[in-house]
Amino acid sequence: MALLPVLAHRLAALATVLFLTMVALTAAAVLVLAGGGAAFAQQAQDQGPANRLFVQAMQMIRQADNTYDVAEESRLLKDADKLLNEIVVKYPDSPLAVQLVTNQFVGDFDFYEFRSRIRALVCNEPLTSLCFLHRVGEMLPPVETPITAARWDWLSLAVAYNTVGDGARAKEIVAPFVSAVRRGAAADGAGQDLFVARALALMGQTQLALDITRQIPDCSTRIYNLADIAKAAAWRNDVNLTVQLAEEAKAYATARGCSWELGLVAQALLRAGKEAAARTLFLNTVETQFSKFRETKGDCCPPELAVAAAELSDSNLALNLLRTVQDENPWAIPAVLGRLARRSDAAVALAYAEQVQDIDIRGESFAELIEAALKRGDGTTAAELMKRLNRMVDEAAGRRPALLAQKAKAEKAMYGDDRWRTTFQSSINAAERASNFVRRDIGAPLLSALVRIETGLPMLD
Repeated sequence: MALLPVLAHRLAALATVLFLTMVALTAAAVLVLAGGGAAFAQQAQDQGPANRLFVQAMQMIRQADNTYDVAEESRLLKDADKLLNEIVVKYPDSPLAVQLVTNQFVGDFDFYEFRSRIRALVCNEPLTSLCFLHRVGEMLPPVETPITAARWDWLSLAVAYNTVGDGARAKEIVAPFVSAVRRGAAADGAGQDLFVARALALMGQTQLALDITRQIPDCSTRIYNLADIAKAAAWRNDVNLTVQLAEEAKAYATARGCSWELGLVAQALLRAGKEAAARTLFLNTVETQFSKFRETKGDCCPPELAVAAAELSDSNLALNLLRTVQDENPWAIPAVLGRLARRSDAAVALAYAEQVQDIDIRGESFAELIEAALKRGDGTTAAELMKRLNRMVDEAAGRRPALLAQKAKAEKAMYGDDRWRTTFQSSINAAERASNFVRRDIGAPLLSALVRIETGLPMLD
C-alpha cells in the first residue's frame, strides 16, 4: 500500500510533463503558422504589383479587341505590351514573369501569339518595308532547333531588318545562328559556317564575321567569306580593309592551292582597286581551267569565273564561260549580263537575255539591263526595256512573285519614287496565294530584291 502515494506522485509528475509538452508544441505550432502566414502574406504582397499590371494589360487588350479604330487598337496593344514587359523587368521573381518569359499560357492568354500580333501592327501601314518584311517572314519555313543547317532565308531576313532600321529584330533572328556556329553544332566536316559570317558582315559586325571566318579551313567557305566581307567593306568605303581582305584571300588561295575560288579572288582584287593583279590572276585561271574544259569536256569552272570575265574580259569569253555554268548556276545569268551591259556591248547582253528560257531569270536579267542602261545615261533604252518587262509581267497575269519583285526593282531604278511599293506588295500577294512549294523558296529572292531596292546594292544576291 505504501507504493500507492509514490505511484500517484509519479503519475502526477508525468501528467504535468505531458501537459507542458503539449503547451510547448501548441505554442510552436502557433508560431509556425504565424510565420507561414506572414510568409504567405509577404508572397502575396510581392506578387500583387505583377498581378495588377497583368490585369491592366488584359483590360487594354480587351479594349483593343472591341474598337474599330486602327490607331486606337495599335495604341492599346502597344501599351499592354509595355505593361507585360514591365512585369518581366521589375518583378522577375514572380510566377507571372516566368510564364511570360517562357511563352506559357496564363489562363487562356497566349503571350507568344500576342507578340506576333504586336509585330503585325507594322502592317497597319501596308506599303512600308517593315510590313513587307513581316509578311515575308510569315511565309518562311520555321527554323528547326537545334540549328544544324544553313538557312540563308532567315539570315537574309535578319540583314533586311537591319537594313531598314530594326536592329533589335535583326539581332533576335541572327543570334541563335551565331550561337550554333560558336558551339560547333552548325559546322559540318568541311567547315561550313551556314552563311553566318557573311550575314554578320552585311550587318556591320565585321570583326565577329572575321573571327568566325578565320577558324574555317575549307577553301570555298573561307574565301567566299573573305570576299564578301571585303565587298561589305567596299560598300562602306573602308578602302584599307577592302585591300587587306582581298590580299588575305589571295594569299590563302595560294598557300592552300584553292584553284576553284580564283575567280572570286580576282573579283575581290578588282574591287580593291588592284586591276592589274586581278587581270593577271584571271587570265592565268582561264588558261588553266577553261582550256582544260575544252580539251576534256569535264567540269569547267565556277560561276564566279564567268562573273569575273564580265568585269575583266571581252564579251565573247564572258558569254562562253556563262554558257558552261548557267544550267547549274542560273543566278549567274543576270549577274554576268548586267556587268557586260555596264561596261561593254549592251546589245550582246540583251540578245543573250532574250534567249533565256526561265521567265523569272529573264525578268531579273531585264531588270539588270535597265539599271545598266540608266547608269550609262541611256534613258531611251531603259524605257524600252521597261516596256518589255511590263509585258512579261502582264503575260504572267500576276502569278509570278519573283518576276513582280524584279519589276519593282526596275521601277525603283527607273523612276526613283515609291510606285515600286505597290508592285512589291503585289509580289507578296502572289507569293501568299501560291503553292506551298513556291512559298517555301520565294523568301530569299523577295528579300534580295527588297534590300537591293532599299540600298541600291546587291547585298543578298
